[in-house]
Amino acid sequence: MKNYQILKNKKYSLGEYRLVPIRDEDKFLIMKWRNDQIDFLRQDKKLTNQNQINYFKKTISKLFDQQYPDQLLFSFLKKNICVGYGGLVHINWKNKNAEISFIMDTKQENIFFNLYWKTFLTLIDQLAFKELNFKKIQTYAFDLRPKLYVVLEQCGYKKEKVLVKSYNYNDNLIDIVIHSKIK
Repeated sequence: MKNYQILKNKKYSLGEYRLVPIRDEDKFLIMKWRNDQIDFLRQDKKLTNQNQINYFKKTISKLFDQQYPDQLLFSFLKKNICVGYGGLVHINWKNKNAEISFIMDTKQENIFFNLYWKTFLTLIDQLAFKELNFKKIQTYAFDLRPKLYVVLEQCGYKKEKVLVKSYNYNDNLIDIVIHSKIK
């Protein structure tokens, strides 16, 4: 298993759940979930197998060689099966802050949305605040999943800002909602 240079730990665990550095073997699952959930992401077109292969080869593989990568991505595992992925993106090492990114297996959202998000946030808090000593982490979400805000707030995130009518979704301007957590 590869590891990021900046991290001492190779995995972060909570019961049967683990975050491990993003695994190559999960790339096509991740592609499918990204395509299924394209509305929630800053992704303007469906990914192809070749797009995903190139992304892992040209972008992901290089993150492991950098002392201060701009993102730290993880496979989110339940009993060693990938059920989501995410991490810290848009990392500002100088100011010790980053944005959280996370998506889960689309087929499991109806049942496990709250559980997976809460577990992921607990693990990412360990990584960001305990290991990396970050000062702040935040989410950046198109206002399409209000149930996400409930989970964020239950996990100690506060609504910091609403960018009113800032994203064009199906020819309608919608809000972007930012939640953050400060150490």
